[in-house]
Amino acid sequence: MTFAALYRRRFSHAFAAFALTGAALSAFAPLAHADALDTITKAGIVRVGVFEDYPPFGSIGPDMKPQGYDIDVANLIGKSLGVKVELVPVTGDNRMAYLADHKADMLLSVGQTPEREKVIDFSQPYAPYYLAVFGPKTVKVKDAGDLAGKSISVARGTLEDLSVTKIAPPSANIKRFDDPNGAISAFLSGQVQLMVVGNDVGATILARHPANDPEQKFSLFSSPDHVGLNKNEPRLLKKVDETIARARKDGTMNAISQKWLRAPLPENL
Repeated sequence: MTFAALYRRRFSHAFAAFALTGAALSAFAPLAHADALDTITKAGIVRVGVFEDYPPFGSIGPDMKPQGYDIDVANLIGKSLGVKVELVPVTGDNRMAYLADHKADMLLSVGQTPEREKVIDFSQPYAPYYLAVFGPKTVKVKDAGDLAGKSISVARGTLEDLSVTKIAPPSANIKRFDDPNGAISAFLSGQVQLMVVGNDVGATILARHPANDPEQKFSLFSSPDHVGLNKNEPRLLKKVDETIARARKDGTMNAISQKWLRAPLPENL
């Protein structure tokens, strides 16, 4: 999957928000159905909607099995519920319909927005998503003030562009490229000292260990991931929230973040 595709997926995930209004909202109106937690327990299976083309949250590994942050979280939820996990591959276009039609019991990597709050419920956040400044370890940057005099690549007109432009000192040299691949390539080839990308893209780059040995410097805009569930399922929502809270408290969620995002779970998540 290209970095441009990752950007398109994440931008849609965090900000486009399936702008559902009027008749579109009614298509996702909850229908009468049995309590979801009872249904899951009786079946012995929880069906979790995940992306399989969205590393490091979900992708197909060398062994042809799904892997990633969301896969680990899905297994964590299944263990807590005492049932097997059935991973349901979804896309940005079909996953809300899959949830509404009960083809999936829950969805992972869902950004919380006012539009979505009208049709589904959200767990407490389980994964961070934010824009961040990345650069080589040899370039000392701790905050916006340290961007002074530095060259920074961004994709023109994106949230990354808007966010860094807002906080960068006047002497910062922001170089804008027509697409995300151009901005990333400029950084990896040494044309610029720093780049601004989402932590998902950044983690993918860090995992490839390019020659300039990049690291995350500091974060910008934040829009964390939640588990999305059908409305009016308080018992299932409570169970998922308890699972996330326990995993955060005992360090399990932090270990998952370190493993896949190569950064600790933010304390203020």
